[in-house]
Amino acid sequence: EAIAAEALLRINEFNSQNIANTVWAFACVGWDSHEFFIAFGSAIAERLAEFTGIHKSQLYGVALYLRIKWPNVDFPLARHRESLRYAYTQQESAPSQ
Repeated sequence: EAIAAEALLRINEFNSQNIANTVWAFACVGWDSHEFFIAFGSAIAERLAEFTGIHKSQLYGVALYLRIKWPNVDFPLARHRESLRYAYTQQESAPSQ
C-alpha cells in the first residue's frame, strides 16, 4: 500500500516507461484498487502519444486485466483499448528473459 500511495503522489514525475512498468507490475500482482488504476489510466490517457509501441502493448495487457477484474468500471484506459490492441498485435513475439 505504501508503494502504491507513493507512486500516486509522484505520478507526474514519471515518464511513459515508468508509468507503463508501474501499472503492469501492479496488474501482475493482482492489485485490488480500481482507484489506483483509474488515476494511472487518466495520466496515460493524457500522455498516450508519449508511449512507444512496446509500452502500449504492455498497457493492453493491463487493460485486459482491468476488464476481467472490474467489468463494470469505466477505466480511462478502456477508451484506448483498440489502439493498445493494435500496438500489441504489432509486437514481435518473444519469450520473457
